[in-house]
Amino acid sequence: MIQAKGYAAHDPASDLVPFTFERREPGPHDVQIEVLYCGICHSDLHQARNDWRNSLYPMVPGHEVIGRVTRVGAHVTRLKPGDFAGVGCMVDSCRTCSSCQADLEQYCLEGPTFTYNCKERDGRTLTFGGYSDVIVAEERFVVHIPPALDLRGAAPLLCAGITTWSPLRHWNVGSGQKVGVIGLGGLGHMGVKFAKALGAHVVMVTTSPAKGADALRLGADEVLVSTDPEAMKRHAGSFHFLLNTIPNGHDLNPYAGLLKVDGVMVLVGALMALEPALYGGSLIGGRKTVAGSCIGGMKETQEMIDFCAKHGITSDVEMIDIAKVNEAYARLLKNDVKYRFVIDMATLKG
Repeated sequence: MIQAKGYAAHDPASDLVPFTFERREPGPHDVQIEVLYCGICHSDLHQARNDWRNSLYPMVPGHEVIGRVTRVGAHVTRLKPGDFAGVGCMVDSCRTCSSCQADLEQYCLEGPTFTYNCKERDGRTLTFGGYSDVIVAEERFVVHIPPALDLRGAAPLLCAGITTWSPLRHWNVGSGQKVGVIGLGGLGHMGVKFAKALGAHVVMVTTSPAKGADALRLGADEVLVSTDPEAMKRHAGSFHFLLNTIPNGHDLNPYAGLLKVDGVMVLVGALMALEPALYGGSLIGGRKTVAGSCIGGMKETQEMIDFCAKHGITSDVEMIDIAKVNEAYARLLKNDVKYRFVIDMATLKG
């Protein structure tokens, strides 16, 4: 077994603290990675605090993992020692169901194995995430990171990036379309960058006029303040696609009114009940669609990474030392970050 070091939560109320544990030795299809950087996703905070009532302890969070390959199994073909590699939200799936066969492992009918706060396919062994110095994963669930990408800014691509990329690609967003990105946070800022790079006319839809300047810096063509009734009226019925990144329950009705006939709004952030109720007439009257999307499959994730390398797209990040992780969590609660914290895992050795 490999001796690993990291930071872990041991219960919902306590801070993350240093933690030693074991990783498996690489098997024939496995890749061992020295972790260099790990992004902090808002879901790390939710899981560590058991907000979703499914937490398993001890928990080593982190599913935006970037590192250097140090060892590979005998049957690994895509990666070699010295390559840069990434591990995202999943480290396994059943491999055989219709979703897995279609490269949609995130929708595995038996449930994917998540990078942390989950159990391996044996149903007993806990998975531990990227707030650690080393990780071992099967080659299928590891992506190659082109050296042209800034590694620090690439880490959040493994969650925030693929979460926004997947629906944009699935619904064929591109040139000639008017696309709205609702909410300017870790997800929303990636949605703006991707939609712009895909050729769309991008409108940042926000409740905060103060975020307008930053949205334009990120590539938005316009800013729509959703609390301005006159502005909402001017944009009514004009959007081909809306990427809704709001992470909590909210009223969908004003946003549904922005869609054209056959327009689509995709939810990627809200996991809870959406209130007040959505009026059926607002959809029926324009053959509109409200849909959801969850991360992306591994083939799609590699395509996203390669697109980012080609177009120079990374996340806007704030680097922190691992010892500051609890402070970062406190700041996340106040939305005090632009737009993603990334841990420099070299600080774990200090």
